[in-house]
Amino acid sequence: QPDDRGLIGDVPVLRVTRRGSEAVHFVPDALEPGAEVLLSLDWERRFDHMQQHSGQHLISAVAEQMFGFKTTSWELGRQRSVIELDTPLVTAEQVEALEKSVNEKIRDRVPVTVRELAADDPEIETVRSRGLPDDHVGPVRVVDIEGIDSNLCCGTHVSNLSDLQVIKLLGVEKGKKNKTNLVFLVGNRVLKTIEQSHSTEKALTTLLKNGPGEHVEAVKRLQSSVKLLQKNNLNLLRDIAVLIARDFKSKPAPKPLFVLHRKEGDSEFMNIIANEIGTEETLLFLTVGDEKEAGLFLLAGPVEAVENLGPRVAELLAGKGAGKRGRFQGKAAKMSRRGEVQALLQDFISHQNPGA
Repeated sequence: QPDDRGLIGDVPVLRVTRRGSEAVHFVPDALEPGAEVLLSLDWERRFDHMQQHSGQHLISAVAEQMFGFKTTSWELGRQRSVIELDTPLVTAEQVEALEKSVNEKIRDRVPVTVRELAADDPEIETVRSRGLPDDHVGPVRVVDIEGIDSNLCCGTHVSNLSDLQVIKLLGVEKGKKNKTNLVFLVGNRVLKTIEQSHSTEKALTTLLKNGPGEHVEAVKRLQSSVKLLQKNNLNLLRDIAVLIARDFKSKPAPKPLFVLHRKEGDSEFMNIIANEIGTEETLLFLTVGDEKEAGLFLLAGPVEAVENLGPRVAELLAGKGAGKRGRFQGKAAKMSRRGEVQALLQDFISHQNPGA
């Protein structure tokens, strides 16, 4: 269970941890030894932990009674909690039956009590436990849910199951080998989740312009439309790439350097252009993406030239890339430096061919 928070006087408590029998409090400012202070507890946090922890005891006890599922560990998370059950499978029907049973016990207003036993008390052997810490000292604390469970525990708990309000089992997830994780919410977390879900539902109703029962079908239709648009857009980009390449090749005396940037393109778009133009004699520098932010680049041309220039191009664009057989491509972080790359390539061509 996570630690409590609050104030010692006006000083916030950042963390509490245990060292043997002592609770060590971490605070940002020094406190005067011997001073009388008022302790203020973050009750909302404490009560949330009480609800989740007592809820875990109840769920674990009932799961073992109904189905023989033993709890091997659990986690009290910030938004949801998880119980690890020692079974490879929990069916949807079992989850439903378990949820129904624990909520019936909440409505029965079953008392929850805490008692202490001596460390050598033989009764400890009859109480459910995962063992005591090696540095434990003093009496042993037992939390009893009347008629349902007795468990060794040092956590904070409610005094009656009615304080749990309600338990919602969100389903199961695959756990470690031959284990299953049962996800759950208790009390106020159920109310908060419903409120969040309702807000999301209202927003979707406005955006999709239909009722909650039609949201899923509306999203499926939108997904289908987007896929079709993406497919059509890709086909158009391919056609544009071919036309750009053919236009370049149709010129009487094509230049030895071809530079092109297109915001909407992708890697395939660049490679189509390179394939259509051919790279035996022409050096191509192609880029796609945001003109001033990140994007993709392709340097294609004679093998020796690309091997020499590729890493330098990536460095200028603050990017990374790799190449083989006359092509060097990768990701660029600073597309705004495309002009510097073009100048580098032009200078290289000028030295290779002074008349260019």
